Amino acid sequence: MAEPTILVADDEAGVRESVGRALQREGFRVVPAEDGQAALDALRRGGVDLLLADLRMPGLDGLELLRAAKLITPEVEVIVLSGHGTVEEAVAAMKEGAHDFLTKPFERAQLVRAVRRALAHRALVLENRGLQRRLDELVGAGEIIGESPAIQQVLGLVRRVAPTSATVLIQGESGTGKELLARALHEGSPRRGRPFIPVNCAALPETLLESELFGYERGAFTGAQARKEGRFELADGGTLLLDEVGDLSAATQAKLLRVLQEGEFERLGGTRTLKVDVRLVAATNADLATLVRKKRFREDLF
Repeated sequence: MAEPTILVADDEAGVRESVGRALQREGFRVVPAEDGQAALDALRRGGVDLLLADLRMPGLDGLELLRAAKLITPEVEVIVLSGHGTVEEAVAAMKEGAHDFLTKPFERAQLVRAVRRALAHRALVLENRGLQRRLDELVGAGEIIGESPAIQQVLGLVRRVAPTSATVLIQGESGTGKELLARALHEGSPRRGRPFIPVNCAALPETLLESELFGYERGAFTGAQARKEGRFELADGGTLLLDEVGDLSAATQAKLLRVLQEGEFERLGGTRTLKVDVRLVAATNADLATLVRKKRFREDLF
């Protein structure tokens, strides 16, 4: 991956040189600009990831440069520098879209921290934008069909939730596309290149379901000839869909709660604790709130 490119716009040559040296030592590519107009020319050429802009420069000042930069390259991050920074100036810069505001003189470590934070934020924004495009592609390709206000509201929720790591519960009648929505959540998340593992909890008896979810060691029960990985292990790094989650037994619910809270479990017949990173999507056609009131589903799991 190419090193990030940082545009340093300051009318003081000494500041440009010292800031440039500090950033180059950290492995960044630095483009100097002696004023706002030179910085605009560099932005128009493209390839700038982060702009460091002095607040007070002849001609185009830092705030004017910030506004123009966001029009040319909306995804560019901006850190405003000032030799006489005030709270009012900092607030004004943030309102215009600056990621940070540094008052000169500043320590090299302070500069590097601010730069890394801004670049990390930019990377996250770009990643989320890519995930949203992928979700739009799924809808556009007809994998999720519907123009009604209700469907559009659901798709809006999917777009908002998909990039997060939140556990999701999908409730709806059989045949309404719960698994399709779960797949859309997976495809629109940072986990999209990892496994998506669906499990129908209603299709397996309790004795088999537990071994399917958590796996088992050789000799754990009659017929366990060899170790078997469970669905949680197979979904590590990805997404596990538990369809008809309302059918889980109390014992399996307790184990599931532990995985959600601690990210760990043991295979049946095993003593070694296994760690997994799995996003859980649960689906059901049952009214879980009613099951909770009837003590058939754990409230802390709901």
